[in-house]
Amino acid sequence: MNQQRKPYKSFTEEFKLQAIRLIDESDKPISAIARELGLRRNQLYKWKEQMDKKGEVASSKRGRPRKDNQKELVTLKQKTKAS
Repeated sequence: MNQQRKPYKSFTEEFKLQAIRLIDESDKPISAIARELGLRRNQLYKWKEQMDKKGEVASSKRGRPRKDNQKELVTLKQKTKAS
């Protein structure tokens, strides 16, 4: 009864862009493209929406990107701990 969760798959930006290109250029429904690529249909919709809104897809790095001031704060904290 105790099932472990499958680890997240991460996809390269190039793979995501190719998947979006397939959506745009193919006559196939998105569900068929998703099946061929081994993805969920919703994932393709999400990548397509990101591309349409931001002009890019999310990178395969985990988590939210840090803002510049957060990077400085982390660096300062690390320096003070090392001293």
